[in-house]
Amino acid sequence: MNINTIIRQYDFNLEYAKVLTHDLTEEQMTIVPAVGLDNHPAFTIGHLISGSADLARDLGASFEMPDAWAALFVRKGPGDPRKPDPEKNKYPSKLVLITELEKQHNKVKKLLIELDPHKLKEPLSWRFSNFMPTLGDVVTFMCINHESMHLGQLAAWRRSMGLESALALVKHNNKN
Repeated sequence: MNINTIIRQYDFNLEYAKVLTHDLTEEQMTIVPAVGLDNHPAFTIGHLISGSADLARDLGASFEMPDAWAALFVRKGPGDPRKPDPEKNKYPSKLVLITELEKQHNKVKKLLIELDPHKLKEPLSWRFSNFMPTLGDVVTFMCINHESMHLGQLAAWRRSMGLESALALVKHNNKN
């Protein structure tokens, strides 16, 4: 898999995130409709922002998120017992979240485009090194798998709220 393929998937995930949230009200952004669907849209988008900020750091840039967002959105992965903060007023607006997600995506894409391809083969130590031991593995996971997993949770959240499938809207918007 090459960087252009990864970037295309990353771009798709950004578009999908926008479509998943396009018709949600500010109130809906923090609703937890059922046990097991704790990752409401505001948390999910914020968590994806933190993932991109982490990836930017792995790619040699600084970790940058607005003040207090790291405490709200960063998780240590599987086994982290924390759930999204129940204080709804702590979450930024949908527009602020989507704008920051796009900003983080653009930062990561720029870093990927400018990256020496040989760097992708360098080892990177992290909790899943036994499965994904190189920077290239981490880039693929964070840009594609990590985002897809959380966007799938958001798609399930939408269905539990009785909302229409957003994936159909992505296809329709592209008119292909």
